[in-house]
Amino acid sequence: MRDVYLIGADMMKFGKHYDKSIKQMTALTVEGVLKDAGIPKDRIEAAWFSNSGWGRRNGQDAIRGQIALRPLGIEKIPITNVENACAGGSTALNSAYMAVAGGFFDVALAVGVEKIYHEDKLQMFAGYLAGMDVENINRTLDFFKKYEAMISIRPDQWPEEYATRPPRKQNDQGWAMGLPARVKAGIKSGVVMLKDAVILGNLFGKENFKALVKGGLAQSHSPFMDLYSLAARAHMDLYGTTQRQMAVVSAKNHFHSSFNPKAQYTRDMTVEQVLMDARVSFPLTRAMCAPVGDGAAAAIICDGEHLEKFGRSRAVRIRASVLGSGRDRGLEEEDIAVRLAEQAYRSAGIGPQDIDVAELHDATAFGELHHTETLGFCGEGEGGRFADSGATKLGGRIPINTSGGLESRGHPVGATGLAQIYELVAQLRGEAGPRQVEGARIALAQNGGGNIGIEEAAMCLHILEAPVKQ
Repeated sequence: MRDVYLIGADMMKFGKHYDKSIKQMTALTVEGVLKDAGIPKDRIEAAWFSNSGWGRRNGQDAIRGQIALRPLGIEKIPITNVENACAGGSTALNSAYMAVAGGFFDVALAVGVEKIYHEDKLQMFAGYLAGMDVENINRTLDFFKKYEAMISIRPDQWPEEYATRPPRKQNDQGWAMGLPARVKAGIKSGVVMLKDAVILGNLFGKENFKALVKGGLAQSHSPFMDLYSLAARAHMDLYGTTQRQMAVVSAKNHFHSSFNPKAQYTRDMTVEQVLMDARVSFPLTRAMCAPVGDGAAAAIICDGEHLEKFGRSRAVRIRASVLGSGRDRGLEEEDIAVRLAEQAYRSAGIGPQDIDVAELHDATAFGELHHTETLGFCGEGEGGRFADSGATKLGGRIPINTSGGLESRGHPVGATGLAQIYELVAQLRGEAGPRQVEGARIALAQNGGGNIGIEEAAMCLHILEAPVKQ
């Protein structure tokens, strides 16, 4: 196995990019990563392209990478399309890493691009169901009903002081409109819902769609928020973790994102503001959940021999790249992240105590809290108290999600894993500006995707090392 280095990393500002297509966003980040690497496009020998929703949204079910990269003059070379739910971007990098480490290519490109936001919210949120076992939706719902029955904390048990959501904005959903406007909006909403029922019924099957609606999934938010809510309440039951501790995680990430101009949200939030935000599913408020948005990110890697030609001064070494899948397991059996972390640490020849900065998959605040435990940054059940201590904030023992994480930086599914890499490359190069972690030498990225049973369907971990000082 050859040593592999990241010589280029880029991401565009995440957000709701109504005016940009997949091709346009691909062009933005590929041009950016080539400039960062300082190489021309004809040096790229192979590419991996991550995307999850282009087919469902626009019918581009196949050859996505070839379609997106050809306008840029990247053609003839092997282009592999990657779809691994939220772990797609990191999976693209893992595939490129294996190809370069194995000696099959010397220089490779990994790209992740996604457009998620859609004005039809039901269709948009239902799109996340592709990250579950669609043919067994009833089985999935039954499983979680059984799981929920074991938890004493219910999904509607909001503390009295946080029991009301903020006032709606003027003209939001017609609540501040006159009667004619409300009637018109209601008719439009009814037509959209009828259309959705036909489309989603055909897509998932009528009985499955009925079960989804009855189960409350895919109506007002991503169904994954309900799964995270369930896991969070189980953690609260078992270890005494509090909603406020999860709000501490979220407020910390919003604080970090206020220093990141490429984040979808750049507004600092206090713990109280997080707790008072709109309710999703107890204990999760809107601020604790990743927003819906669009974006693109990319990375270029090469082997050590070619690094001498490109220059070592900004090259970040990949110490470990591990990809794994979940399994059917019981509640007490080993978590996928624990298993993969052991592999990653062994491959890198280090332990969790050696990590200086990390980007964790915080689709919700609880996701980060949970993985501070599974990755060994604190003990099992101690994630809430660990966050409360300030250990994961800039200046703390191990700053986590200095980019703002998925909660604030944003979560355009196919691009998320590579956005994590972009942040860590900036940190290890000492180029992160006001969010720089002083003396960062070793970094870790953890990126999960999809869900089957009680854990992620796919997960990727990367451990990176800072450039060697000349």
